[in-house]
Amino acid sequence: MPTRRRVPLLLILPTVALLLAALGYPVGWQLVTSFQKFGLLQQFGQPPEWIGLGNYAALVTDPNLWAVILRSLAFCFVCAFSTVVIGGLVALLMRRVPAPLRILLQIAMLVAWAMPVVATMTVWVWLVDWRRGFLNWFLVRLGVDAAGHNWLVEPLSFFAIAAIIVIWMSVPFVALSIFAGLTQVSPEILEAGQMDGATGWQRVRHIMLPLIAPVVSIVLLLQIIWDLRVFTQIRLLQDAGGFPNETHLLGTYIYQLGTGAGDFGMASAVSVFMLALTVAISWYYVRSLMKEEEA
Repeated sequence: MPTRRRVPLLLILPTVALLLAALGYPVGWQLVTSFQKFGLLQQFGQPPEWIGLGNYAALVTDPNLWAVILRSLAFCFVCAFSTVVIGGLVALLMRRVPAPLRILLQIAMLVAWAMPVVATMTVWVWLVDWRRGFLNWFLVRLGVDAAGHNWLVEPLSFFAIAAIIVIWMSVPFVALSIFAGLTQVSPEILEAGQMDGATGWQRVRHIMLPLIAPVVSIVLLLQIIWDLRVFTQIRLLQDAGGFPNETHLLGTYIYQLGTGAGDFGMASAVSVFMLALTVAISWYYVRSLMKEEEA
């Protein structure tokens, strides 16, 4: 192999080795654990029983798991696509407003995005609290009979609130990323489109979007991955008044199997399945990005 081609490989070798060491052990441990059975005896120090594909067979035939999977996919795609759409609109807004207002908006979004999840959820739980929350108080002032209404009891309203929270926490990253891509669009190209009679929406659709498509694809892929494994928001909302059995997503379902029920074998099997599902969902986008890179 020529020296010029060997040097880049040698330079990235330490990073690849560190990545494999950091990720290889947890993934390998989960894979081995998924072939074992954990029960009451294992809580008293007995070694787990090797059952091969038994956990995966139980996983495939478990109707509760498939309900959780469908629920997680629906929640993931609704949140991811809504976040990208809203973030894109905010990015276009930042492009049009004066510089002082744009800087103020960027600072506000950075602060909201950098806020710890638990601290943010403390505020949101207070807002929707059925006893002393701001939402019920505000609706009562508007004449709506919402006094004492628990928004977290019904699965539909639970996931509506969860989606609002997840989208609100993700929009700053998407908006700033897309805005960074928009700054690279040449003003001359937009001016030429305007001179040809293109409207504002046509310039966005036929000029801006194709030019920033790689950025949009990356942020959409990241949002799909992040929203598929969302955990903290759902868990804290469940603790605030939701019913876990009706509001589990994959993250909280794995937590319940492992920490709650002590069935680490099944929890690991679901984790491996979740990893495979994430790779399957993101493979199309990764392949598209690789083709664009080669082109």
